Amino acid sequence: MFRPMLWAALLRLKLPAVRRNAAARRDNVLQQHICLKQKGGRRLNCLPFLGHKKWEAFMRMDCRIKHGVEVRKKAAEFFASGMGSCAVASTLSVPRQTMKEWHHIYHAFGSEVLLTMAGKQALYTYEQKVAAARAVIEGGMTKSEAMAKFKIMSLGPLKRWCGLYRTGGTEALKPKPKGRPKGSTSKPQERTREQKLEERCRRLEIEVAYLKKIASPGRERRALTGAKAEAVSALRAKGHSLRHLLECSGLSRSTYYYVLAHPVKPTRPELHRSVAEIFSRITNGCGHRQVAMCLRAELGVRIADKTVLKIMREMGIYCRIRRETDYHRYSSYKGIVGETFENVIGRDFSADGPWKKMGTDITEFKQPWGKAYFAPVYDFGSKEIVAWSVAKRANMIQQMALLDQLLAKIPEGVTPILHSDMGWQYQHSTWYRRLKDAGVVQSISRKGNYIDNGATEQVFGHMKDEFFRGRTWPNFESFKVDLDAYVTYWNTQRRQVKLKGLTPEEFRNQSLVA
Repeated sequence: MFRPMLWAALLRLKLPAVRRNAAARRDNVLQQHICLKQKGGRRLNCLPFLGHKKWEAFMRMDCRIKHGVEVRKKAAEFFASGMGSCAVASTLSVPRQTMKEWHHIYHAFGSEVLLTMAGKQALYTYEQKVAAARAVIEGGMTKSEAMAKFKIMSLGPLKRWCGLYRTGGTEALKPKPKGRPKGSTSKPQERTREQKLEERCRRLEIEVAYLKKIASPGRERRALTGAKAEAVSALRAKGHSLRHLLECSGLSRSTYYYVLAHPVKPTRPELHRSVAEIFSRITNGCGHRQVAMCLRAELGVRIADKTVLKIMREMGIYCRIRRETDYHRYSSYKGIVGETFENVIGRDFSADGPWKKMGTDITEFKQPWGKAYFAPVYDFGSKEIVAWSVAKRANMIQQMALLDQLLAKIPEGVTPILHSDMGWQYQHSTWYRRLKDAGVVQSISRKGNYIDNGATEQVFGHMKDEFFRGRTWPNFESFKVDLDAYVTYWNTQRRQVKLKGLTPEEFRNQSLVA
């Protein structure tokens, strides 16, 4: 028949949903997609690919439906004719284990008990279990005979009793007490005041020892969970209570043991020295992207940016982030005091090469001996500071010195755009006349829109993070020397993500060659 061969095919495929009885709705789905062919007098079963939605519907079907009386009636008829359990199971499409249990019940109690089974689990006494297991193990009685003699309605419990009897004897068959043990719900005894104070002192000692351990050098940038687990383990070796240590650290017991069983291994330890060397090139350090680009360009290492970030965290090194200052930033805006120009750039800071779009601005550095003003000209294409001036006063003398450097470096035949804010220097007649004579197109930001000159502002942000923050100089001369050195580093050594890992100087040289 179709169904016996179908069931056999599904069992051989070991499909989880068909190891038990098949419902009618599931059979309707499968009958449309399973074909049985005959070749050489032998049936071949094949299970074609079911569609995605049909396969999901098939797997969601409930296969735990009990067999009806009609199926058991047919099984009894086959048993009476002399067929074995395996043959009957294949004929009726019933699992073999279920049919074996029916077979034992049939031979032990007859067809009436098999047909009147309600499917409820029977209860057996301790004496009944011991007698049945002893009759099978020691008396040589078959399981079917034992089921008939001791009124056992299922083969499974009898097998389990026999196994327990072989391993533990009659003691293994005794019923285990249910629920909580006696006395578990009783209230704890009230502790004395001395006991409470002793417990509190012990916990305070543990908390102090734990805080000292977790705050030791080298723990700031470690993985917090691992550091806590290490501290708890070290203090536990000194005799402190594990329960109190876990309460102080906020760790669960499972997390603590998991961290001990899975110690954290350092990431790429062979690169730690190189990472530290690249990081130390700048006084305040650099970010993980800068370190990653240097590793790839200088050492030829294949490494991701996030991997470098992980290494730096494990080493306890990090770049200082940009913070807002509490003092008023320098502003050169004094209103409309001269000639104004349109915003030609329009926040479009992209350029396909050097000497096409540039930006300029002035920033202030405060020191104990006074203030210093830095005025650069930044190339949007090559990311290079092409000209700069450092002075104690922000005046036109500084701007003219800056303009002399710029005009001396601009190649012949180019007409770059120079963008700035609305500072009074950039509205001065001397400034815009010199730019006009040199063929430079002047562009000015709108009032109150500092983002219009955002490309140049971000240079100041990086400079104060990497070079200036947290440092002091004895005088202006030493500050100027170090600032000039940093600008040289920016142009020749500091790699840029937007330049695909190249330095501004390397990018400019490649652009000129092309």
